[in-house]
Amino acid sequence: MSDLNPMATAPYAQNGRPFLYGGELEGIAQVLASGQYGHGDVTERFERALTGFLGVEDVVAVASGTAALHIALAVAGIGRGDEVIVPSMTFCATVQAIRACGARPRFAEVDPDTLCLRPQDVMEALTPHTRAVLPVLYGGRAVDLSDIRNELEQRKIAIVEDAAHAFGSHRGTVRVGATGDALTCFSFGPVKTLTCGQGGALVPRNPEQAAQARRIRLLGMAESSAERACSTTYHVEGVGLRAHLSQINAAIGLAQIAHFPALEAQRKELWRTYVAALDDVREVRLVDVDVHRSVPTLCAVRVPERDRVFAALRAHGIGVGTHYPPNHLQPAFHRWWRPLIATEQIGKEILTLPFHQKMTSQDARLVTTALREALR
Repeated sequence: MSDLNPMATAPYAQNGRPFLYGGELEGIAQVLASGQYGHGDVTERFERALTGFLGVEDVVAVASGTAALHIALAVAGIGRGDEVIVPSMTFCATVQAIRACGARPRFAEVDPDTLCLRPQDVMEALTPHTRAVLPVLYGGRAVDLSDIRNELEQRKIAIVEDAAHAFGSHRGTVRVGATGDALTCFSFGPVKTLTCGQGGALVPRNPEQAAQARRIRLLGMAESSAERACSTTYHVEGVGLRAHLSQINAAIGLAQIAHFPALEAQRKELWRTYVAALDDVREVRLVDVDVHRSVPTLCAVRVPERDRVFAALRAHGIGVGTHYPPNHLQPAFHRWWRPLIATEQIGKEILTLPFHQKMTSQDARLVTTALREALR
């Protein structure tokens, strides 16, 4: 790779980067000038924008994707002693949200081609203690559990989707979050397809869930911020978190969502560039995100001698990553370990390539050239 001249500022030097369109600063400045930084009108405008974009009845904006998962599990009635089926191949935040509810993870296998849960993976992991299934929409790909939905409902098992990677993706003809069969959680963190700087949201299945989620995100208080400002008291109706989305973060999201169609096209094109450039590299196994229906968040491959390849690429300024080390092997979750042969093999091979909107097709081809050389 002696012909490469990477620089720290090169687009391929980072695995993911935020992408700003220019209107974010103006939106932030308006909020700062207002003197009202917490939950407020801008947050609610962002919620309405998300509702319209997704084609759903309601969206509850919160402080992070992790907070969305925590609140969604609580809304689904998950608590101490309950068991939640979750793939081990996910970011640790997914599992920490389960633990924050007092529940315990029941780790499950994934499809080696997509890194997503399949119905058979869920059924294999079920126990009499299972109260929820938490599929992770890896890379932006939708997960379809419709084949076992009736059985899950008969067992009173909720579905809570971790769609941190999948804002804007489709399942069938509707956007993820609009299927009506799950509590769906999104992340709007710094390197997600839609960023608020930091933030998240959940899509409830009915008005009761929406109201409960709104109470939890504001410390269990029944009244809104506007109602409390006009009263001498308020009512705390249950356990809650300080997990609202600030107007500063919501302003960033509002500026972002107007540009989503262009973002979607750019990310699909970048992913297809990677696919074409790696087509003849037999050592590389691409993780399929179903790009026709998905808005890709990352480009993941499986390679032999991953640690050696990772080190070689990082040494030459290529910002590869590892998404993710399997959670059932983590010290914090070791007590819930169970053998997951496919996941453990994936964990030794997974490599994520630089993937964000500041990259061009030429950048992607440079990365794949470097990958070919590292594999040799």
